[in-house]
Amino acid sequence: MNPTSNFMINYKKNNLKCCVVGLGYIGLPTAAIIASKGINVTGVDISKDVIDTVNNGSIHIYEPELKTLVKKVVKDGLLKAQELPISADIYILAVPTPFINKKNKIPIPNLDFVFSAINSIIPYLSEGNLIILESTSPIGTTEKLGKIIEEKTKYTTKEIHISYCPERVIPGKILKELITNDRVIGGLDDISSEACAEFYSIFCKGKLF
Repeated sequence: MNPTSNFMINYKKNNLKCCVVGLGYIGLPTAAIIASKGINVTGVDISKDVIDTVNNGSIHIYEPELKTLVKKVVKDGLLKAQELPISADIYILAVPTPFINKKNKIPIPNLDFVFSAINSIIPYLSEGNLIILESTSPIGTTEKLGKIIEEKTKYTTKEIHISYCPERVIPGKILKELITNDRVIGGLDDISSEACAEFYSIFCKGKLF
């Protein structure tokens, strides 16, 4: 049985677990939408204030209709926030990649948060997991994550599936666009791409390329 089938089987049995690392402008809406489909979602953030706010069914950012959605999925027990990751089927990395300047003044994204996020989930990984990077990142970042996995775990990138699916939404329309926008997905191999597309098909109505 291929890994993508396992995701759908778990979903149909209401056993699928998703861990979203980073509860900012993209991470929190994404976590709430996934939870609204009946999937158990654990959101991870380094801020205690963010964790407490979400667990109280509220939000720390402004986005139309997000507070109502978060309140519902928290009340239904489908979304919770905490400081540390959990053992899950799918991990979504939605952390900031702020620009920094080198001496030549060419802006480049700071990937420190991405590397911190991947290291935070390493103790919880198991064979067949899918890791999705949503943070805006330069070419080669997904491969770097694969190397970290292979260096720090007993798994290869054939056993832990890694994909990149960058978000591209407009503030004020995030909830709508996370569902309706087309998605471009790139995995380290075909299985990773297919697994990511199969997962996003649960809550995305746009085309999945």
